[in-house]
Amino acid sequence: MSEQFFEKPILNSPYFYPGRHWELDPEGQPTNRILDSRRRSDLITPVPKTKKQRQNTKQGALLLGADDELSSEDQEYNPTPIINEIRGYVETWRKLPNPDQWLVTPETARLLQHWRHHKFEGIRPFFCQIEAVETAIWLTEVAPKMGPRVAKFWAHIKGANEQANPELMRLALKLATGAGKTTVMAMLIAWQTVNAVRHPNSKQFSSRFLIVSPGITIRDRLRVLLPNDPESYYRGREITPPDMLRDIQSAKIVITNYHAFKLREKLAIAKGTRQALEGWRGDKIQTIETEGEMIQRVMGDLMGQKNIVVLNDEAHHCYRERVKDADGETEDDLKGDDKSEAKENNEAARMWISGLEAVKRKLGISLVYDLSATPFFLRGSGYIEGTLFPWTMSDFSLMDAIECGIVKLPRVPVAQNAPGDSLVYRNLWEHIGKLLPKKGRGTSAKAADPLSLPAKLLGALDALYGHYTKTFELWQEEGIGVPPVFIVVCNNTATSELIYKYISGFDRVSDDGTETTLENGRLALFRNYDDFGNRMPRPNSILIDSAQLESGEALDKDFREMAATEIEQFKREMVERTGDITAGDKIDESTLLREVMNTVGKKDKLGEQIRCVVSVSMLTEGWDANTVTHVLGVRAFGTQLLCEQVVGRALRRQSYELNDEGLFNVEYADVLGIPFDFAAKPVVSPPAKPRETVRVQAVKPGRDALEITFPRVEGYRVELPDERLEANFGPDHVLELTPELLGPTINTNQGIIGESVDLTLAHLEDMRSSTILFHLARHLLYTKYRDPGEEPKLHLFGQLKRVTRQWLDGGYLKCTGGTYPAQLVYKEIADMAAERIKAAITETLQGERPVKAILDAYNPTGTTAFVNFTTSKELRYQTAPNKSHVNWVVCDSEWEAEFARVAEAHPSVLSYVKNQGLGLEVPYLTGATPHKYIPDFIVQIDDGQLSENGEPDPLNLIVEIKGYRGEDAKDKANTMRSYWVPGVNNLEKFGRWAFAEFTAVYEMEAEFSKLIDDLLAKEIA
Repeated sequence: MSEQFFEKPILNSPYFYPGRHWELDPEGQPTNRILDSRRRSDLITPVPKTKKQRQNTKQGALLLGADDELSSEDQEYNPTPIINEIRGYVETWRKLPNPDQWLVTPETARLLQHWRHHKFEGIRPFFCQIEAVETAIWLTEVAPKMGPRVAKFWAHIKGANEQANPELMRLALKLATGAGKTTVMAMLIAWQTVNAVRHPNSKQFSSRFLIVSPGITIRDRLRVLLPNDPESYYRGREITPPDMLRDIQSAKIVITNYHAFKLREKLAIAKGTRQALEGWRGDKIQTIETEGEMIQRVMGDLMGQKNIVVLNDEAHHCYRERVKDADGETEDDLKGDDKSEAKENNEAARMWISGLEAVKRKLGISLVYDLSATPFFLRGSGYIEGTLFPWTMSDFSLMDAIECGIVKLPRVPVAQNAPGDSLVYRNLWEHIGKLLPKKGRGTSAKAADPLSLPAKLLGALDALYGHYTKTFELWQEEGIGVPPVFIVVCNNTATSELIYKYISGFDRVSDDGTETTLENGRLALFRNYDDFGNRMPRPNSILIDSAQLESGEALDKDFREMAATEIEQFKREMVERTGDITAGDKIDESTLLREVMNTVGKKDKLGEQIRCVVSVSMLTEGWDANTVTHVLGVRAFGTQLLCEQVVGRALRRQSYELNDEGLFNVEYADVLGIPFDFAAKPVVSPPAKPRETVRVQAVKPGRDALEITFPRVEGYRVELPDERLEANFGPDHVLELTPELLGPTINTNQGIIGESVDLTLAHLEDMRSSTILFHLARHLLYTKYRDPGEEPKLHLFGQLKRVTRQWLDGGYLKCTGGTYPAQLVYKEIADMAAERIKAAITETLQGERPVKAILDAYNPTGTTAFVNFTTSKELRYQTAPNKSHVNWVVCDSEWEAEFARVAEAHPSVLSYVKNQGLGLEVPYLTGATPHKYIPDFIVQIDDGQLSENGEPDPLNLIVEIKGYRGEDAKDKANTMRSYWVPGVNNLEKFGRWAFAEFTAVYEMEAEFSKLIDDLLAKEIA
């Protein structure tokens, strides 16, 4: 059958779906099949024929998504086919011209006509909002009257709930962030209440509602669902016709956050007192409230009521984790931060669903409506992460919302001028995650320097900030009263504090703790200090811990310390705004910060002028700031659920005014650091095939004559001369700033439609060369020529400045690919430059002030005799029995196999070994970060030299095979030539050592022969 389309896609309209079409039958009439070009290709499939119903209609026998490679008889994971089928039925039902054919009550028909056709004074309900409510109405009122042909839908819903939460009946409606879930909730309440009032004997409807939110912010915002609220949606947004407003007053509505379900202590008893009383009485003292007492506290207005309807906002936080027969990862399957996050998620979800189950047992719940932009199972829940709740019956995805223009268009990295298959600023965590502090604020976190953040993180900050400055200027020119907002979402408190200080400024405490020096924020528009070091009366940047603020509990000590100054500033501002001298004392700290966070971008509110928000955890769902234009993710994003949630914080539109064409104007949000995929699905990893293993070992005693020993070096000691410092610069002292080192300098952000934008670092060109010289020379003095615990040798500053200028003017700094010398102020890059300069100075000291290697005090000598390990690497070379003590060379590349062949073929080679499992490690610095360099080979060469007693004295040559020489290769080579080789040779205990690199595979044999010939010629001479 050929596929034909008869609906023209309408982009950027909130009242039409683009790309949704019906298949026509041979007579040209619409069928029940939707051809949905909006969806990813794996979901553009026909709705499968319904299997015959068995007597047992549990979901285990239904399996509508059985062809998705995820579902099983125990658990279904793909409700998309049934969602599409219901959508087809609802569409057909919607188009019936006569309300008498709708099979609904007159009250429902009246509401449907009102929502579809009334001329609203403000924004009329979006198509997606009406469709979600229509789905609920059709399932409740229409489907039961259509007989066996649609009975499968409720069988599916009941089966899905039986699998996941058997004590509750849940129905999920999926609406993208910014699609207006609060309006949908108001429509559901209006429909249920009006029908319950006018049909008091019907069990289908209720006027008793419990609304549960994931935090205090959303709880407070949902007050618009109360009929008597001054901003009530029923009247203010015309959700209910005027003649039905009286009926709405009969509704009893309780709004709470799930934290309220936690059973509380009724009586505070000290631990010692409790133990004494329990010992005397011989039984436990019950001081925790019962379920009934909890329900009385949380929802006293609904006590004694029946047939309660629950509305779960952000319902993906409500589930019962699956441990037995789990299909996906459980909490115990995870490790590290993933496990901690899963534990927190599961505890919150358990509290939420347990509270609802208690309400069901004590009062009775008729139905739970789940509303969420992402009703997916989370990692560690025991279900396959990222899969839809199977009781989801309506799906308006983020793709739908973007195409219809209801939300901003997110632009993500699609191209860069840096090598590699991975987009650096899209998958930022892969490049910087291991370089950031771990969870918590221990000693190491407190000692961390905000200026020592990874260069690629600073590159991403600068790239996104550069575009922010243009947006900021544009908003000022347009006279918009509030600034655009830049948000950074971090993985933990330690990281967020460092980024916040880097952005806004901080006081650096001296080593002895007696003085503080201001390090002003590196991003000028986000600074909280002026050019004279004074705190600004209103902070431009704030640090927020969303999880703490939303729980309603007191701030913990660490966070209160970090935010103390900002809290005091906001208290002073409250006094100024209200004229009440006691206003700042009447509000607790968490409420104050929550007020600031929730008023970001709102005129005449505490948060109106905030430009940058650094969030410790994910900014809370329901955060309705609509001025967010830039988002940087600095955390792991294991699932598309997390990506969509964080990106969603930036997607609320600033304007809902229609243009002359009746459409919304396009608004953009630029996103870095979040690997957001517009069309992703959960996958199951196939099992890995086991590989053959071999044992790599020293062959004893047959090859003992080929044993090689080597020093185990831990560090180096160099004494500075009292006279003039000189530097001997060479090719390996060149520092080349490239997009590979610093991250992309040109990053193209683009959405699925609309304009693209290039994020560049052009604004860094304004920094003067004298400023760069001063910063680099000062850094060299303070980090490379300063003994621990001692004052810097300020008398060396002039000489170091001269050497630094020599390095800069001599062309040893190269900026390519859109990089700038100004990036030398990044501490990581400044460390790299300083290490190159120091190595060049050290090379001039050889002979007069020898370098000494510092050996491992407990194990100073290593040997090939202890090599013994197994490997599954397939690339390996079997050694000749007369050339190597070890039986195999385990190769990292074909080049290493070629070198093994070359070494064995040369007559001057006495013995050689691959440095795998050997233990030869060379300490070196990349910038200021200590690393261990593992060279490729040790080769013993007979170069004709004799020891003092006349015996042969072979040369130990450390060989590195390097196809591509990055900046780290220069650091390694400089360390070998300037420190390790001269330091070991000066010990005079381990023979003679040298270092060589080979970078051309096809010339390796010739270069190796030439090297040995030069050594022999030198000996003869």
